[in-house]
Amino acid sequence: MNLTSNSTAKKLFEALRLRGLKIVFAESCTAGLAADALARIPGASGVLWGSYITYSEAAKQTMLGVPAHIIEQFGVVSGETAQAMAAGALEHSGADIAAAVTGFCGPTAIPGKNAVGDVWFAALARQGASLVEFRHFRGGRNGIRKAAAQALIETALRAII
Repeated sequence: MNLTSNSTAKKLFEALRLRGLKIVFAESCTAGLAADALARIPGASGVLWGSYITYSEAAKQTMLGVPAHIIEQFGVVSGETAQAMAAGALEHSGADIAAAVTGFCGPTAIPGKNAVGDVWFAALARQGASLVEFRHFRGGRNGIRKAAAQALIETALRAII
């Protein structure tokens, strides 16, 4: 998958532009790949508010205000954490919609918790619409990261159309 010529990112760009919306990303395992795909499109500054790269648990808590009890109860790779990340990004930004991702890309699994390739996504709009999704990807670490970034863009697009 080539995120630099991503037609889904272009669709997201157009959907945001036509609606006069700005998006903020909260990315963990993708470390900014989704925001980068959108930023490569000329005119992205009109739709991309910004991006939080919250790779660690501490960054999720400090930058986005994800409550420690959510991570403790549900795990850092969970729908609840993804939803809290999206809510925090929306709260700490001037964006209209937030899209968040948290996942486990490996290289090894955590027995009893997450398999390599488990990824959760959340999108939340100021108007109250929300979407939480789970996907499992196969492949190597960077392949999973790219697939997760693509899926985050798709989740954001579904949340606004």
